[in-house]
Amino acid sequence: MLELHKVSRLFGGLQALDQVDMRISERRIVGLIGPNGAGKTTLINNISGLDHPTSGTIRLEGNEIHNLPPHRISGLGIARTYQNIRLFGEMTVLENLLISQHGRGRASVLDSLVFTPHFRAEERRLRDTAMQLLERFHLAGMAHQLAGNLPYGDQRRLEMARALATGPKLLLLDEPTAGMNPIETEQLGQQILRLRDEQLTVLVIEHDMSLIHQVCDEVYVLNFGQIIAHGTPEAIKHNPLVIEAYLGREEENELAVGERKG
Repeated sequence: MLELHKVSRLFGGLQALDQVDMRISERRIVGLIGPNGAGKTTLINNISGLDHPTSGTIRLEGNEIHNLPPHRISGLGIARTYQNIRLFGEMTVLENLLISQHGRGRASVLDSLVFTPHFRAEERRLRDTAMQLLERFHLAGMAHQLAGNLPYGDQRRLEMARALATGPKLLLLDEPTAGMNPIETEQLGQQILRLRDEQLTVLVIEHDMSLIHQVCDEVYVLNFGQIIAHGTPEAIKHNPLVIEAYLGREEENELAVGERKG
């Protein structure tokens, strides 16, 4: 589905990405891990069109997308969340989901001005879709609250629901469980697994290794802008390069103890 070939990104003299090769197949959940400053968010920005590679190619279903603007890439079926939450805080929870579906509407400006039956039917359909997503993420009871007033964990779930409202084929999640407690993290992991069951493909950046082990089919490890390892979560956990660059031997032992307790 998504293929990156020798993707590099230079910022002045800083090599943020260096010859990155990555392949993500359909209906897979792929993890991207690495230490702070490794280039993970830069990579997602280049995939989603917020930034563009200095060199290399990015293809979605065989079509080059690395020079396209974000709205074109979104229209092709890529949606994302952000490390720093970017909701419309002065809009309601429901309005945040409705506005994210504007690209899926087919009613004309004239339809909306004269309130035609076609426009009314479409509005009902979009509202029904929004409410279904809110119910799925246990936010339906907050539909008419301002998004900016939600607790942090609920804002995280709303941002994921908003991304899904665009109807993507590929979902990019940038640290989706940041600030969540272990129970919330496990519950969100179940939601991510459900996405794969619904034929979606997911690329997830995450520091919480419990989530990576819970949901990922495979994992890429980025360090200093380069892919240093690729494999199953279990193989990655024991990879010496990964232990040295990111996990640390003490953390590896803690992960093993945590798995035994689980």
